[in-house]
Amino acid sequence: MKVLVTGAAGSVGRAIGRGLSDLGHDLRGLDLVTEAAPGYKDDWLVGNCLDPVVADTAVRGVDAVVHLAGNPDEDSLPAALESHTHTTARLLEAMLANGVDRIAYASSNHAVGRTPSGQLLTTAARPRPDTFYGVAKVAAESLLSLYVDRFAISAVAMRIGTFADRPETVRQLSTWLSPEDAVRMVDAAIRQPAPGFTVLYGTSANTRRWWDLEPGRAIGFDPQDDAELFAGAIEARPEDDVENAFVGGPHVTSAYLRSAF
Repeated sequence: MKVLVTGAAGSVGRAIGRGLSDLGHDLRGLDLVTEAAPGYKDDWLVGNCLDPVVADTAVRGVDAVVHLAGNPDEDSLPAALESHTHTTARLLEAMLANGVDRIAYASSNHAVGRTPSGQLLTTAARPRPDTFYGVAKVAAESLLSLYVDRFAISAVAMRIGTFADRPETVRQLSTWLSPEDAVRMVDAAIRQPAPGFTVLYGTSANTRRWWDLEPGRAIGFDPQDDAELFAGAIEARPEDDVENAFVGGPHVTSAYLRSAF
């Protein structure tokens, strides 16, 4: 399968580049970074997917889009919407123009970050964003749903937890997504036939997980790793209680409060 990966130079993009290539996918990378990341050496584009010409060029000739690009940090509301929602709209329009009917989108656990932790959270729970970043992810998910209904495409919104080589905090024992499971997740998402809209939680099979894995398993994402293997090496910290109180962790604290504009 020919796959466009936006944000290909980021941490998730690099892992996806290596892993999807090993699975036999032919990848095209798009990023603002000029040097091609591993896995994309033969097909690397430099540009902003907000640019309609860049988006059209990037999408032309692919079978699926994996949209990872966007500012991972909190920003003003207009900037967050532009980075996460507007870019998604631009790619969806380019997909329609080029006959591409599959997209896997990097949403976030911060779309439900204000939800108290402690009980298994399903995808039926209402969105409870913890930041403008989270709001923009919710808006992008809604946009995907609209395009699925209007144009019969396939869209999978992957609410990614904590992507890292290994968990480093008590909270991450619940939220960790390993690089290998990230590849499994994206591979399952881009193989979904159209039409259809799926929201899944992007986390490994952690013993302490807060999120229901069944929506992912229903489309073939069966995570294999467990953060519990690293639990003995993680020391307790004073901030653990605050970070574990809500799904969004520190994002619900006053440190992330700011004006919308």
